[in-house]
Amino acid sequence: MHPARSLILFTSLSGLGFGVLAWLGLGTPAVTGWVAFVFYLIAFGLAGGGLVASTFHLGRRERALKAFTQWQSSWLSREAWLAVAAMATMGLFALGAVFFGQHWQPLGWLGAVLSLATVFATSMIYAQLKTVPRWNMPLTPVLFLSLSIAGGALLSGEIGPAILFLCVAGALTLAHWTLGDRRFAQSGTTMETATGLGPIGQVRAFEPPHTGTNYLMREMVFRIGRKHSLKLRVMGFGLMVLLPVLILLLPFHHALAAVAVLSHVAGLFITRWLFFAEAEHVVGLYYGAHDKTSDPIA
Repeated sequence: MHPARSLILFTSLSGLGFGVLAWLGLGTPAVTGWVAFVFYLIAFGLAGGGLVASTFHLGRRERALKAFTQWQSSWLSREAWLAVAAMATMGLFALGAVFFGQHWQPLGWLGAVLSLATVFATSMIYAQLKTVPRWNMPLTPVLFLSLSIAGGALLSGEIGPAILFLCVAGALTLAHWTLGDRRFAQSGTTMETATGLGPIGQVRAFEPPHTGTNYLMREMVFRIGRKHSLKLRVMGFGLMVLLPVLILLLPFHHALAAVAVLSHVAGLFITRWLFFAEAEHVVGLYYGAHDKTSDPIA
């Protein structure tokens, strides 16, 4: 699929922001006053900035509020409601920490649960799509949650948990790549099944569906070369997981901690770009976008 910048920013920044809010809600770090203000400013800025970025992918941005009306059937709508609930709850919790030096812990626990539930809802927007086999597996929401928790721990200054969850997120990233590379073939979706002409024989497109580009080709049909994909995977994994973990194992220094954060965020952007770029929508079959004879990258 086409890796839209708005979706990369949305999923990456909001995941980091809600991850920080979840850790703050659990009372780690147990900050108050101006220190708490800075932490909450970063957390709300990332979460809110990511949500705002998501609206730039809409054709009619003024209709964004209509997303709240479909909560019974749409994970996008559920995400919107959970995001508002999480930010409102953590806003009250932040009020106590910043202005009163108090941690109203039951409120913080609720805010932490709502924050992670928001990330889960975001992941389910993609994991539910049977038309994108690479995303359509239980590992997708687990990966989103692990990256949110790991990034939140890193930005919150929780060194031990950050190392642990970065390693977990790294292992899940490798597993998602390995399993994802096989998902389209395992789905059994081919031109023959799509047209129902399989019993007759092998089906191929005689001509493209039309002569010009359309929305489906712009949004759903995108291919990245195997060599480029592998290079970006190595680069993204190194920046997102390996370098931050190595830095965190060194004696603590604020400058090194900042480098670890920047490295993680850069790597997260690269791997999230790949998350969209490598996703093969079944509609691409009609445009000859899938080479059924190619083997998995992993």
